[in-house]
Amino acid sequence: MKKYILIFIGVFTLTLSANAQKGFENILLADPSDASKLLQGYFNPAVKGFIYGMNNGWYHTAKVHKTLGFDISIVGNLSITPTEDKVFDISGLNSITSTATTAPTFAGNNTETPMVVTRTITVNGTPREVSANFEMLGGLQDKLSLGGLPTPAVQANLGLPFETELMVRYLPETTFKDSNINMMGIGIKKEITSWFGPIDKLPLHISLMAAYSALDVNYDLKDINTSVFQMSNAGADLQIKAYTVQAIASLNFPFISAYGGIGYSSGTSTFKMKGTYKGTYQTGLPAPNHEISETLTPPSNMEFDASGMKTTLGARISLLFFKIFADYTFQEYNTVSVGVAFSFR
Repeated sequence: MKKYILIFIGVFTLTLSANAQKGFENILLADPSDASKLLQGYFNPAVKGFIYGMNNGWYHTAKVHKTLGFDISIVGNLSITPTEDKVFDISGLNSITSTATTAPTFAGNNTETPMVVTRTITVNGTPREVSANFEMLGGLQDKLSLGGLPTPAVQANLGLPFETELMVRYLPETTFKDSNINMMGIGIKKEITSWFGPIDKLPLHISLMAAYSALDVNYDLKDINTSVFQMSNAGADLQIKAYTVQAIASLNFPFISAYGGIGYSSGTSTFKMKGTYKGTYQTGLPAPNHEISETLTPPSNMEFDASGMKTTLGARISLLFFKIFADYTFQEYNTVSVGVAFSFR
């Protein structure tokens, strides 16, 4: 599970560090407002993919456990980025010009986009227009399975009185390499089959559920010292909160079951960078005054969000206490979920 969570960290931080020689970190050479737009545009499908993925895989039946019955499940979700979110608009920026009007997002193709930064900086007491050239990193489409992002989960469900079930996802604070990770989720499922009279005699079960999950990542970035960019004591803090409410139903038979749901999915995220950053610009003056270094201010409190209706269809195979299930959710980022569960009712 840690392996896939670290893929998530790489979306926001390792990409900045590991691809330093490709110029991606040079986005910070731009005006802070432009740098924020580029970072948000590039990472937007990654955040959305994880929000939708975190809101999936919460159930494989509408039937709740008897009191103190429980199951433990392992599920993998894959949110597929739609074609329109594989590029983003880079026109209308204040300090950046480019021969292109769009650039690949994180989920786009691996095509670098040439950019020219032009800013006004005081040189020897005189305001002067300076510039810097860089190529923005392309996307990781070729490295993403089916063009989507994985979000794994380990979940425990516990039956409570009054036909209610508690659902919990949890990863305690874990240190791995240069990162600290903490993930949790909680949900509640209430079966309402009895509200509909005689149908409670059928293999049909109907429930309402609501769930919340959160992921916090703190990552230390490696120092960079190139001719155009220097970075030290840097890091990134990322927080994602996801919410979903759904009405679900299932037809439960001894060996195979069908289930589905309809509801709403939503989530928000904040991304902060910290550390010391310096960039080197060309002044247009003769040497030795042809370059000037300037302290850079990274974008702060970048915010992302995603929301929309969702519909899920799935099936489950039961082999005594062992369950295998898979489903497909139709939403802004369609999501495939596959998992196994060990259930004791």
